[in-house]
Amino acid sequence: MTKMSKRFKKVVEGVDANKAYSVEEAVKLIKSRATAKFDETIELAINLGVDPRHADQMVRGVVALPNGTGRTQRVAVFAKGPKADEARAAGADIVGAEDLAEQVQKGEINFDRCIATPDMMGVVGRLGKVLGPRGLMPNPKVGTVTMDVAGAIKDAKGGAVEFRVEKAGIVQAGVGKASFTEDAIVQNVKTFVDSVIKARPQGAKGTYVKKVSISSTMGPGVKIALPSVGAASAEA
Repeated sequence: MTKMSKRFKKVVEGVDANKAYSVEEAVKLIKSRATAKFDETIELAINLGVDPRHADQMVRGVVALPNGTGRTQRVAVFAKGPKADEARAAGADIVGAEDLAEQVQKGEINFDRCIATPDMMGVVGRLGKVLGPRGLMPNPKVGTVTMDVAGAIKDAKGGAVEFRVEKAGIVQAGVGKASFTEDAIVQNVKTFVDSVIKARPQGAKGTYVKKVSISSTMGPGVKIALPSVGAASAEA
């Protein structure tokens, strides 16, 4: 059995692993226990009653958190001509076409979000095996394949979070930093959960949201009571 450090013993003290707390109580517990020497990320995990191996049960989307993520997003844009100029003016960190594709093929991925204009998808499509596993492949369903590159860059820089259900039926995302106020984190959590509920696929049957839990990078996980985030009735 792994031995707990003194620091971790202290941060888990007073947390009931079997209790589901209201979102306000959970955030208060997590914030008070985020004692690392860096600004810990507040992470949310949602267990869903779906099997993503079936196309009609895939859950994905993008949500703009009202208080941002607290993280600076590096944005790459595949575009040419005027759209490339628009991307640079809008604050994109990397802009390119075939030259950017060559960098990505070599494993030079110095960005957190990837946007492409529709005419560049012939080039970007060849990068699926590299960008796909990293969750960076542009997709029109989440607004990252678009002619409105300025708007997409603004969303990415302003706290937009892309989510996609994992094989085990879990959606995970960072929803802020420990330095945020409790109210800001609560607002972000509720907004994120609401977006996941709205992204419910047609193939999902029965209980959709099974469990919601929150943690900080170095802290314990705390269960959130579903009614407090509006997920108690997410059933067929």
